Amino acid sequence: MTKQLILIFFISIITCTITSCSDTPALQPLATNATILAFGDSLTYGTGASRDKAYPAVLESLINRKVINAGVPGEVSEKGLARLPGLIKQHDPALIIICHGGNDILRKLNLGKTRNNIQKMIDIAKQNGSEVALIGVPEFGLFLNTVPLYPSLAEENSTPIAEEILSDILRKASLKSDQIHPNEHGYQLLAEELESLIRGAGALP
Repeated sequence: MTKQLILIFFISIITCTITSCSDTPALQPLATNATILAFGDSLTYGTGASRDKAYPAVLESLINRKVINAGVPGEVSEKGLARLPGLIKQHDPALIIICHGGNDILRKLNLGKTRNNIQKMIDIAKQNGSEVALIGVPEFGLFLNTVPLYPSLAEENSTPIAEEILSDILRKASLKSDQIHPNEHGYQLLAEELESLIRGAGALP
């Protein structure tokens, strides 16, 4: 290896170290009085555990920031899209964590429309000055792979995503209350993954 190649190699290592070698899109730092809106359906509400064990409550304790649980069990993405603007006006969140579309998937609704609805949620959030993080939702069934629309949306919108955590949780009987909902241990892991994601994106020190 020539001296020039060695120099390039070490510069690459230093640059990678400085940037933490992370591909996670950046988020603005969250002020200590910032509000986070956890927006979604029953996976956000915490079905399968008590409300104080749902992921928003656990995340609030982990990051010492206010986290609003705005989950509505059974809600489809079209209804969620209609509900979101009022919540943004009410809470003025610095960050919105979107975990929506699970009921669309279960009801076998048109996922092209689901994707469009979630894109509009992202657009509305950003137009109101809120940043966005996504949670990937699996296709409920044998393999529980994350539905491709979620990583696609994250990439197109430069949005941090917890892509596989729900799939990983729901593959383990010890972490779920039924076939589509975590138990309190599963929600704890979801909250921990989100803390890591938010911190890795630069929103927390």
